[in-house]
Amino acid sequence: MVNSLGFFRIGGVDSHDNPRAIRAWRHIRWFLCAWSLLAIPAFYGGLTATTGAALVVARVLYLCMSAGFAVSILRVLYLSKKPKALLSHNRLDVVITMGAALSAGWGTPPWHTAEWVLRLLFVSLVAVRIVLSLKSFFTPSRLVWLLVAGAAVLAMAGAGFLWIEPRVHSYADGLWLAFESSATVGYGDIAPTTPASRVFAVFVVLLGYGMLSLVFASIAAAFVGIEERALRHEMHRDIKHLNEEIAQLHLELRALRETLMRSSR
Repeated sequence: MVNSLGFFRIGGVDSHDNPRAIRAWRHIRWFLCAWSLLAIPAFYGGLTATTGAALVVARVLYLCMSAGFAVSILRVLYLSKKPKALLSHNRLDVVITMGAALSAGWGTPPWHTAEWVLRLLFVSLVAVRIVLSLKSFFTPSRLVWLLVAGAAVLAMAGAGFLWIEPRVHSYADGLWLAFESSATVGYGDIAPTTPASRVFAVFVVLLGYGMLSLVFASIAAAFVGIEERALRHEMHRDIKHLNEEIAQLHLELRALRETLMRSSR
């Protein structure tokens, strides 16, 4: 199945392609999903870098991300019988590969407006890629996995706020700010004050609100599913009863037809 957002797609390998390429993609797609997470420490490492060493670390993370994507794509291209179609079906991965390489090559904080826009666009594309790759996995029927994923998102968001927000002095405060952001409550006791923490809060709101929506939708679906199963059971029972009545009518009609035939003789 092709996961897409307009021009940007991660369609994987065509089902009629080389079986070796299809098998390779089944493993590589999860590697790319995990490798995409390097964009988070790379982005915030570059944004909050106060020393040359911290900036070098951020750029090395970008290079590792670009290299990982490039090697994975080249591996599947080597095995594929349809390289052009493969590149067309995975435009988003190609864009991320080039974006990570460019992010490692230029820009030092503080960023100018154009660089802010480009880097935010790159991180947004990475977030879209992660969501698209996990879309089929996090379905409303998998409530336990959704709860685990939601807890993991809050835990990482709390650590992120503790790292980049000066007003957060403990991990508990970071978790509280992450919950406030993801639930869109906004009590105002703690709020992001730096550009880095505000950008981070935007992604926490988008991701956390989406996870909470899926969790509550799953809980509602579970209750609705109970009623649906009860209605389905009643429907099956009524259908069975109707089938029995129809069979009985057939027997009575057959007996009546035989009686009429004997009378006519």
